[in-house]
Amino acid sequence: MDALALEIETRRDDLIRLTQDLIRIPTLNPPGRQYLDICEYLAARLASQGWECRLIRAEGAPGDCEEFPRWNLVASHDAGRSGECVHFNSHHDVVEVGHGWTRDPFGGELDAGRIYGRGACDMKGGLASSIIAAEAFVALYPDHPGRIEISATADEESGGFGGVAYLAGHGAFAHVGHVIIPEPLHKDRICLGHRGVWWAEIETHGRIAHGSMPFLGDSAIRHMGAVLDEMERSLFPLLKTKRTEMPVIPEGAKNSTLNINSIHGGEADLGPGFTGLPAPCVADRCRIVIDRRFLIEEDLAEVKREVTAMLEGIRTERPNFSYEIRDMFEVIPSMTDRDAPVVRSTAAAIERVLGREAGYVVSPGTYDQKHIDRIGKLKNCIAYGPGVLDLAHQPDEWVGVQDMLDSARVMALVLDDILRDARG
Repeated sequence: MDALALEIETRRDDLIRLTQDLIRIPTLNPPGRQYLDICEYLAARLASQGWECRLIRAEGAPGDCEEFPRWNLVASHDAGRSGECVHFNSHHDVVEVGHGWTRDPFGGELDAGRIYGRGACDMKGGLASSIIAAEAFVALYPDHPGRIEISATADEESGGFGGVAYLAGHGAFAHVGHVIIPEPLHKDRICLGHRGVWWAEIETHGRIAHGSMPFLGDSAIRHMGAVLDEMERSLFPLLKTKRTEMPVIPEGAKNSTLNINSIHGGEADLGPGFTGLPAPCVADRCRIVIDRRFLIEEDLAEVKREVTAMLEGIRTERPNFSYEIRDMFEVIPSMTDRDAPVVRSTAAAIERVLGREAGYVVSPGTYDQKHIDRIGKLKNCIAYGPGVLDLAHQPDEWVGVQDMLDSARVMALVLDDILRDARG
């Protein structure tokens, strides 16, 4: 066992404790709870080892407010020797717990080599692994050239605007040469990027009337029914014909997809405490939110035209049909070249640690690489980390201890390769 592998193995118990501690800070998004707590916890740990730590609030970002401020941590280790900068970026927020858990979602329970809890694999296990990797490397090579950075950032689960987007917009990646995002894409695979996304709200219009005389009104819900019917008839079959050469996983995500994220028509939901009956009214508004995932071979303008052309077709055939469509969110697909330096270093490290060639994948959904690419103008960025992607956002989410150790060894070897002058 080489020196780095041995150094990481001696930190096994520390890695377990660190992961458990992070899980036990319930950084739920929404609304954005305990962001400062987790940043201060990590800053205290790293500062005690000589790291420079900055707490950065994304003031004015979506979601930032006095009750739920968007806090981020950027920690750096610089021995004062010139060289490249390697940055490990992890988001610290987690999604809602949901139903179906058989374990405490914030207990960090260790059982049979697995640590359970919300965010265990997505992505506090990856954050912990990157910290252990960097700490082990610095312990062996305290005078390394260049700069090592670790960031724990907000709001990836809701677009990353209070985290990486804010930091990138303020120049935080201008000096960075290599970025690894330890998302849970399996320890033997390198994620080169992600598909694109367009979220939009479609609203159909009607005219309110008494529910006993619907012929005097015009139901926006029935108009939306025509939209949903046309999606089934023409749009979904069209998307099945669109297939990418990107190595997207799982297999179904190689095609373009569209999800109807939500639907609401008519009277507002009066909440669980209301025990009365709704008023008898014809719905004069109906809204759906669509989540369209598109491929690097597709043009965003054409993606939007497909939907508007469908709606225009309905309007020419359906009496009194009118609609509005509003953009909510869009991300252009991103994919790093396989020959990029951080890809080559990570692939070599995976082969050395696991004894097999690295796989190359693309994520079906987006993550913070989009902001590093588009705002930070840095293409030399990948996702690599421990954990099984399918467990993300699921009940009884877990991350394997051995997977974290192996991933930490890989990340430490990447540092060793890029900052190799530190040896000796």
